[in-house]
Amino acid sequence: MAINYMTKGGYDKLLEEIVYLESEERPSIIKQIAEAREKGDLSENVEYNAAREAQSILELKITQLKSLVANTRLIDESHIQTNSIQILNKVTLRNIKNGQTTVYTLVSEAETDLKAGKISINTPISKGLIGKKVGEIAEIKTPSGIIYFEILSISI
Repeated sequence: MAINYMTKGGYDKLLEEIVYLESEERPSIIKQIAEAREKGDLSENVEYNAAREAQSILELKITQLKSLVANTRLIDESHIQTNSIQILNKVTLRNIKNGQTTVYTLVSEAETDLKAGKISINTPISKGLIGKKVGEIAEIKTPSGIIYFEILSISI
């Protein structure tokens, strides 16, 4: 598996999710399975089958999160600079075509949160912005065509 770079905050959030899934969700599903078993014939017990499927999905999610944590390297945020765009920068962009201004923070895949304006470093927009400086025009190749953004500011 590839190495994942993330902030301490994102890493801690992953650990909290694992603890929650193991300490809250897992016992709840185990209880559901036990209650369904008590109802008799397991071959036609819909509740039992649903609980077992939920358990499988939960265990897969826990395994995936643990794998992600095992392959994570923390980013030292004190070394983040703003002379050119890089991961963890907050970037203000102006769409050349329509004049719309947008603010994005470039983060790791695991920390992506579109509602908060955090986009993955692996998106076409991020890839087109990396290394650009304030005042430059970024040509972003997207599935819907090329978009031109002017970089207005870079911050942390």
